[in-house]
Amino acid sequence: MSTLASSSPLLDAEALISAFGLLGIMITVFAQCGVVFCFFLPGDSLLFTSGLLVANHQFLRQPLWVVMLVVVVAAVLGNQFGYAFGKRVGPPLFRRPNSRLFKARNAERAHDLMLKHGPKALLMARFIPVFRTFIPIIAGVGRMRYRTFLLYSVVGAVVWSVSLNLIGFYLGQIEFVRDNIESIVIGIVLVSGIPVIMEAVKIRRRAKAARSTTTTTAAPAADAREAEPQP
Repeated sequence: MSTLASSSPLLDAEALISAFGLLGIMITVFAQCGVVFCFFLPGDSLLFTSGLLVANHQFLRQPLWVVMLVVVVAAVLGNQFGYAFGKRVGPPLFRRPNSRLFKARNAERAHDLMLKHGPKALLMARFIPVFRTFIPIIAGVGRMRYRTFLLYSVVGAVVWSVSLNLIGFYLGQIEFVRDNIESIVIGIVLVSGIPVIMEAVKIRRRAKAARSTTTTTAAPAADAREAEPQP
């Protein structure tokens, strides 16, 4: 499996583990779960690969429960960092009068999003690349209630760690999986991206419907103004 790490950037997870062991897993998970510029780091593939390597006694000598605990702690701490960053840095950014992206109404939208979908977003984001990094920051910007944030951050971290590490551990003992790890990691990345694509399609459809509604309501109003007698 060591040759696979050099054949595809998707197997950077194995390279990280082989170079830094459990410490590499902890730092990578922490960064990807809340540090804004680290969204590109391996996430699901890292957990799957760590479980697989524990099963095959390669690079990781710790028991699986230790690896899972480290992932949970790192994921929760990363979320806390992201939340604190969003809560502290967000307000000054969204008070900038000439900013196109950081507008006050966008901060209010983030707040409404967290009120309506915060817990579900935190749980789903664990399994979605990029979202895993930015949802905790958005929760901080949107002033999500901290107790709720912490609860679902911990629950999501436990589900994410246990499920993917166990899948990697048990499937890693199957010869077919060991011989086709690269294809399996690619599959994990593709499956993880499906929710992102579906949500993007939904958002685009809602935006299109909103524009159609606005156009439909604006047309009668314009006709009425034209029909008014001129003085």
